[in-house]
Amino acid sequence: MSNIYGWQEEVWRKLTGALGHALLLRGRKGLGKLAFARYLAKSRLCENRSVEGKACEVCASCHWFEQGNHPDFCLVEPEAATATSVSGEGAGEEGVETGDEAEVQSLPRAVNQLSGSGKSTKKPSRQISISQIRELGDFVNITSHQNGYKIILIHPAETMSTAAASALLKNLEEPPLQTLFILITHQAQYLLPTIRSRCRQIIMPAPDAASAALWLKQQGVKAPERCLASAGYAPLTALEFANEDYLVRHSAFIQQISTPSGFDVLARAEEMQKSDLVMVVSWLQKWCYDLMSFRMAQKVRYHPDMLAQIKPLASGLDPYSMATYLRALDKTQQLARHPLNPRLFLEELLFSYVTMLSEKSRNRSKAG
Repeated sequence: MSNIYGWQEEVWRKLTGALGHALLLRGRKGLGKLAFARYLAKSRLCENRSVEGKACEVCASCHWFEQGNHPDFCLVEPEAATATSVSGEGAGEEGVETGDEAEVQSLPRAVNQLSGSGKSTKKPSRQISISQIRELGDFVNITSHQNGYKIILIHPAETMSTAAASALLKNLEEPPLQTLFILITHQAQYLLPTIRSRCRQIIMPAPDAASAALWLKQQGVKAPERCLASAGYAPLTALEFANEDYLVRHSAFIQQISTPSGFDVLARAEEMQKSDLVMVVSWLQKWCYDLMSFRMAQKVRYHPDMLAQIKPLASGLDPYSMATYLRALDKTQQLARHPLNPRLFLEELLFSYVTMLSEKSRNRSKAG
């Protein structure tokens, strides 16, 4: 990407001055935070920035950045995100760790390509390790190639292990001279409060629904409104939702959980065990949110085309029980990043959903 998205212009104008030593870009997945952060880094390293502070695109620094070998820029991501990028499959703009759309079936093959061996079966880590953070010491202690700033981009910051987050905190408490940290988070609540407090926090904006739909149409999406609704009105996520293969898989899952009486949990868990589990949990979270929303306010956010199926399922739901279940799904989302057994994880996830609805039915029968 050679520029920022239109809905980011106002935030860009606010960042034309001094940035401090650390920025934290916050917002849900699919708003273009990674693209914004990369362009911000590129522009700050540019030798001939414009009056608006944007990169010139023609200097040596801009060329280095585009080629991925700028000596004063360091991107820190989980191994899984790097492996997927190399393989050319899977994750979209925000990377594999963000979870909602990425498929990780190709990751073991990508690692084999990186290692030069076809025998390895170890999946790349989906966490940022303490060793990755410690290696930043060598980067920040070397003199800047351009006698200016060095920039470290950490994405997504919430995937840092506890040890890695603690190690980073030491750098944020005593920031190296002429070094800028840019952290991206989709779930800021999972970052250490001390890390959040030591960063200048930037809430990344989302376009209004009409502007997002227009942008999607310009990208060739035929049903932008439907994709936007499914994506929680995050335009880049909606763009990924427009992928035919994704739509087929997502629709099949939603159709099955919308008829829990005939839902074969074991068969579905077996079939989906190679899917991105964070994505699957997210699908279930959005579906349950709509059940709760319709129960409480007769409104549907993510699945407006499934109103006929949602209405009978939501009828008689106990709001307290559903709220408790949604909180449990939030915790499950964290476990989905590194399950010991994907098939068993899915079985437990799907059984809990069917059980929750069965209890709803039993409670309604007792009430009658």
